[in-house]
Amino acid sequence: MKIAIIGAGNMGSAIARGLVRTAQGIDVIVSNPSAGKLDTLKKEFPQIEITTDNGMAVKGADFVFLAVKPWKMEEVIAEIKPALNYNKQVIVSVAGGVGSESLDGWLVKEGGLLPQLYIVIPNTAIATLCGMTFISGKRTVQSSDVYLTSLFDAMGKAMMVPEKLIPAGTSLASCGIAYALQYINASMQGGSELGFSHSQALEIVMQTMRGALSVLEAGGAEPQTEIDRVTTPGGLTLRGLEAMREGGFSQSIIEGLHASIKK
Repeated sequence: MKIAIIGAGNMGSAIARGLVRTAQGIDVIVSNPSAGKLDTLKKEFPQIEITTDNGMAVKGADFVFLAVKPWKMEEVIAEIKPALNYNKQVIVSVAGGVGSESLDGWLVKEGGLLPQLYIVIPNTAIATLCGMTFISGKRTVQSSDVYLTSLFDAMGKAMMVPEKLIPAGTSLASCGIAYALQYINASMQGGSELGFSHSQALEIVMQTMRGALSVLEAGGAEPQTEIDRVTTPGGLTLRGLEAMREGGFSQSIIEGLHASIKK
């Protein structure tokens, strides 16, 4: 199996690193217009093939990942389309905000020929094999669905969803990384105000987050159930939760999720 990745930016590089770390029996080639990022990848993983020629990269690839900026997608597709064989190759877009209708318009060949097409939205945690990836397919076959899902499952968790849910998934998981880090940042600031050093506060909050996740994973309970377990009438936790509620904590999170999918 050969996978070509067009684009060595943050997401393209993260996918390449994840594939090399987790997938067996595949060859990975990464193309990028400038050599600096490619050289960094090659130094870290000598088995990755690198090139600045997009057309050369896609030749013979089973899966072609388009990991370029949304505004570059049309240009890149026009460049590589003559070299693509839709009878043998699967196209995977990892550009946020680019839908299948636009991709089909750029990919279509004479006679209306179109490839198996996927929109794949990972988050940046795939770099540490803890990613959450959403996958939506069009004109795909089950074997491709299973294979692509298995690739991203190995880098965290992957979920097949209808394309209409891709924006919501992006908000919840991709933007959600920043939202979770914002909570950690605020907790660190509070910890510093309570007397801990910056590094101590970060260590405490990170371990507390790990603990919260482990409780959910071990018991399979809903978050509210575990909140109720540690909350007693008139207790410290309840006082803190009530103060957060008055400050609009939960509602602000929900509003942030909605805001990040508005056009």
